[in-house]
Amino acid sequence: MNDLRRIDANLVVVLDAVLRERSLTRAGLAVGMSQPAVSGALAKLRALLDDQLLIRNGRSFDLTPKAERLQPLVRDALREVGRTFNLRPMFDPATSDRRFHIWASDYVLATMSSTLRGILRDEAPDTSVEFGTLTGQQPVSPVDLLRADVVISSVNRGIPGKRQSLFSDSLVCIASAENPRLRGARFELEDLADLPYAQVVFAENVITISDDALSAAGIEPRVAMTLPGFLSLPFMIQGTDMYGMVPSRVAELYAEPLGLVVADTPLPHSTLIEAVFWHPSKTNDPALRWLVSVLRKTAEVVEFGTEFAEVWPAPPSQPRPSGQTTRSGYPTDASRRGGATAIAAARSGEEL
Repeated sequence: MNDLRRIDANLVVVLDAVLRERSLTRAGLAVGMSQPAVSGALAKLRALLDDQLLIRNGRSFDLTPKAERLQPLVRDALREVGRTFNLRPMFDPATSDRRFHIWASDYVLATMSSTLRGILRDEAPDTSVEFGTLTGQQPVSPVDLLRADVVISSVNRGIPGKRQSLFSDSLVCIASAENPRLRGARFELEDLADLPYAQVVFAENVITISDDALSAAGIEPRVAMTLPGFLSLPFMIQGTDMYGMVPSRVAELYAEPLGLVVADTPLPHSTLIEAVFWHPSKTNDPALRWLVSVLRKTAEVVEFGTEFAEVWPAPPSQPRPSGQTTRSGYPTDASRRGGATAIAAARSGEEL
């Protein structure tokens, strides 16, 4: 292992440029160095890393396998160093041009991104967001929480770090409207045991709440297909004899166009809670604290509708007329009470 005291930090900047540009001349232009100086730095890097890094291929250069592995690590390391020295005691969203990095599932992106964009446009017009897709089988480690500003995922996924719960959803059973086992848009337990099951898989060894509900009912489902996210599951089920469990917002979006039905079952009600996670070392970053507050505001619009974003939860003395629904499609009173109760319970003990 190299002694960090012997390593010139400027070499990391050169390494990033060389790996990105794959040209000593272009790398020199990127970092303000002459081509001979970059060549000398590359020689030092080759000695330190015991690897050629660049291999000539005709008139161009290719990265070695080790260089390919190093490239994202070097980029992330420089990003973190930049954050360290750019961290200011104050953060003004109205004038900031910060680029935030958010990892989230396809379901979260589909649910929150448009509302989030509207809030950012109004409060922080020069900021931007780079989304990274969080797939079902991808475990999230403390290192990942350093690479991203925040990660948004379900609370049962076992993600380390600090968190704030954002919004809730009900998991519902969906199936093709032509499924022969449906009786009055309902499946019995024996149907759930016999029919093929389309399963959404989170990280390894993480049991989803829908699978937990099936297990509690004594059902070991016949898994016919596994998927890394909720959003593609309705497309897999259409026209087949499979069934699956998805958040109700996904079912509302795709059931009618794809010829699916939300099937009643004897299983107990399952509530999915999505939360924002971050590394504890970032808690005092004013920009991150602002971002979390914006994500909470976004989630409240998603959960209850625009009129509930300012006062949450809405006072029980101000019910809306019976029969009206929120943006999510839930009956307003039930959604507000159930969602507020679930999120309030989840947020108990959570501190920013």
